[in-house]
Amino acid sequence: MLIKNFFVKKKKYASIPSEKAKQEIPQGLMQKCEDCQKIFYIKEWLKHLNVCPECGYHHKLPAYDRINSLMDEGTFEEWEQHVTSKNPLNFPSYEEKLKKDKEKTDLVEAVVTGKGKIDGYSTAIAVMDARFRMGSMGSVVGDKIAKAIERARELQIPIILFTASGGARMQEGMISLMQMAKTSIAVERFHQSGGCMIVVMTNPTTGGVSASFASIGDYQFAEPGALIGFAGRRIIEQTIREKLPKDFQTAEFQLEHGQIDKVIPRSELKQSLSAILDLHQVRGDQT
Repeated sequence: MLIKNFFVKKKKYASIPSEKAKQEIPQGLMQKCEDCQKIFYIKEWLKHLNVCPECGYHHKLPAYDRINSLMDEGTFEEWEQHVTSKNPLNFPSYEEKLKKDKEKTDLVEAVVTGKGKIDGYSTAIAVMDARFRMGSMGSVVGDKIAKAIERARELQIPIILFTASGGARMQEGMISLMQMAKTSIAVERFHQSGGCMIVVMTNPTTGGVSASFASIGDYQFAEPGALIGFAGRRIIEQTIREKLPKDFQTAEFQLEHGQIDKVIPRSELKQSLSAILDLHQVRGDQT
């Protein structure tokens, strides 16, 4: 009997870390993938530009991190750096939400614009950041993008637009919707002047942004797995009373149906953009 009891396994219980133990774990040390749920050291995560080393899922990349990953060091010059949104319709709590997003993201608005060089090639750039009001397009976002396109036309350089948006900004109502026409007109003027516009759609690119300047570039690219579309999946299914494919509105689905030119992984993006900028350089005797 004693021998039998000796070999009986004791039950194992999970121990809850003490508050002291929790405090000893440095904040920002690890990062969890939203797709495969694997956990990685933040240094490895940043080395891959917020792309999961295990499954390749492309997570959101802050605007300035994206710019730094593409632009030659010391060449980026930001435009409209201090322009910020007001509350033209006196929408309740809108100003408080803007303040919180500014503190959370260290941005003044949902887009960063400017010019710089990629492998020595001059280009204008506009990078939307979905962390700020879900990248929604209000009056300031539309104005900054339109002005960036206009300045690229005046400087006679290409422009690269990285889109990431939930659509029009509801707190600005019709003023927000007007930005679709404003940006589209700026793009048309740019095209008429012979300028080159490259659009890279990131996750997500939806609503009024996808229905305006995001869809009318000379080159239409997207990052892997990016959600691209106008209305949401549920709304479309309820309207047409049909079940949509599982990969509906993904970058790969859009490529298969001819809506974009190529799906480019983040690690290959700089090389691809550099090759296109090289193609559009003015060479030879122009007299």
